[in-house]
Amino acid sequence: MPKPAELEARTGKILGGWLAPHPPHLVYGENPVQNEPRSRGGWEGLRWAYDHCRLRIKEQRPDVIIVHSPHWQTVVGHHVLAVKHLQGLSVDPIFPHLFRYRFNLEVDTELAEAIYDESRQCGLTAKRMTNPNFRVDYGTIVSLHMMNPAWDIPVVAISANNSPYFYDDDIAQDEMTRLGVATRAAIEKTGRRAVLAASNTLSHLHFSREPNPELPEDMTREHVYSQAQYEWDMRVITLMRSGKTKELMAILPEFMRETFAEVKAGSLTWMLSAMGFPEIPAKFYGYGSVIGTGNAVMEWDLSQQAPGGAP
Repeated sequence: MPKPAELEARTGKILGGWLAPHPPHLVYGENPVQNEPRSRGGWEGLRWAYDHCRLRIKEQRPDVIIVHSPHWQTVVGHHVLAVKHLQGLSVDPIFPHLFRYRFNLEVDTELAEAIYDESRQCGLTAKRMTNPNFRVDYGTIVSLHMMNPAWDIPVVAISANNSPYFYDDDIAQDEMTRLGVATRAAIEKTGRRAVLAASNTLSHLHFSREPNPELPEDMTREHVYSQAQYEWDMRVITLMRSGKTKELMAILPEFMRETFAEVKAGSLTWMLSAMGFPEIPAKFYGYGSVIGTGNAVMEWDLSQQAPGGAP
């Protein structure tokens, strides 16, 4: 972490953001020591796409990685992890045979407190999560593990406030836009150099049963749920690759309705808002299906933004 004198000498900034999908299958296929189940591999196209993220993290040397996860669902308000050290066993409720992960992470509590304060100033309902025995959700853990398996960088995790996006897409996206503004303000005021992660898939219709229960990593059975879902994913990815952020935001509500897209939880809108809705091409590293869902690993590198751009 930076020393106080260093913080005084600089203004915090967002280095970039990642679309960082979190299917537990990716950790399962990688066989890290933290995860109890063992696999024969699988989903390499997505897993190896994360290699680019790991290299960039080493190059950028951020002070913190901030992740917004659809699977830390909170009914009242936006919650922020605010416990200095958390460890325990996280189990995926749908795939406990694939994901039983022993996590051990450090939280940037100063930044977490700042995000909480700025969120409230933006008129949002917010809460600090201060339970030292809190079980971190698998979405948060999978994205953070795939981005930085060394776990040597402090993190901040933010919940998905379920109520607004469940009832009204427009209200939800407005809330996520304000949460992004609050996050950026907190980063700047605390002097952090931050990388953001939107932990979500794209199209999210999926198989109701594992195609091969005896071998979940059987890649001969893996495919996107439908051609229509695939075409929607490609449409959205093309807009991201082209830097057409305004057009992307305009079609997100329809994308959510047609594909049950997990961006409905607000992670992508939060991240783009925090970065000032940059009109720069996102770098595409890989696309793949996991039990029918569409997933892409993509980077917004703000060092490529023209001088004077936001943030």
